Amino acid sequence: MKAALRHYHARMQRVLDHIDQHLDGDLDLDTVSRVAAFSKFHFHRQFMATFGLSLHRYVQLARLKRASHRLATNGAESVTEIAMDAGYDAPDAFARAFRQRFGQSPSSFRKSPDWAPWLAAFGPLNTARSKLMQITYTPDDVTIRDEPPTPVAILEHRGDRATLGATIERFIAWRKAAGLSPETSPTFNIFRSERIPAVPAEYSMDLCVGTDQPIGPNEQGMKAGMIPGGRCAVLRVVHDTHNLEPAALYLYREWLPASGEEARDFPIYCRRYLTFFPNAPVHDVVVELFLPLK
Repeated sequence: MKAALRHYHARMQRVLDHIDQHLDGDLDLDTVSRVAAFSKFHFHRQFMATFGLSLHRYVQLARLKRASHRLATNGAESVTEIAMDAGYDAPDAFARAFRQRFGQSPSSFRKSPDWAPWLAAFGPLNTARSKLMQITYTPDDVTIRDEPPTPVAILEHRGDRATLGATIERFIAWRKAAGLSPETSPTFNIFRSERIPAVPAEYSMDLCVGTDQPIGPNEQGMKAGMIPGGRCAVLRVVHDTHNLEPAALYLYREWLPASGEEARDFPIYCRRYLTFFPNAPVHDVVVELFLPLK
């Protein structure tokens, strides 16, 4: 029974991987059901039962997510080009769908993205991607590395996680102005509290970009800082990179007690590859989670 379920989940995972890799291609019911090797007469209900949203809505959200990344990070592409690549025949149809999801027109989002509704809009997409199975980690997934000290520019977020979108917006604005592209300057998050603390106002996280350039006075509140070097347990996360809590809990609950190691006096943190809001397909996003050790 378990082997059959794993096989079923693997076929569904193959579908998500295919969608990620072929957002520009034909992703109709016939095509996607063939990828999973399921009958097209049942696949739409199987997809809905597994992921909690229809195949059409999943594909639409995935394309809109990529389109919003491109609007926010690539000023050279026209809205028309982005609309066509997102599967829309005309820019006005794309604009209507975009405004319906995010409460902003594409051009307004490009100038000044409102990240709070953006994060909320993709809740169903992120939930769907975590439905297949609980990711399990083993000691073989963890390596111990000596990390060098890393100078960073830091923007501190303190307060309810619901307001994190505004902090992210300020972080991206400063980063763009400073010319620190996510492709060339590493992105770090330092987690100073639980992901969902009992008191929402106690949520605390630092958004960081690696740089040794001087940080002058700025409206966004960026300041210079340092991620200290030293030994770290490193866990690579490639699934559900929006929620690192399960990976962090594995390190604290299972790996650390069994390893004989002791945690150093610095918070757990992560480094995100390829971009902060990546243009790459979701399956290419990789996060390394660092647990500092003595």
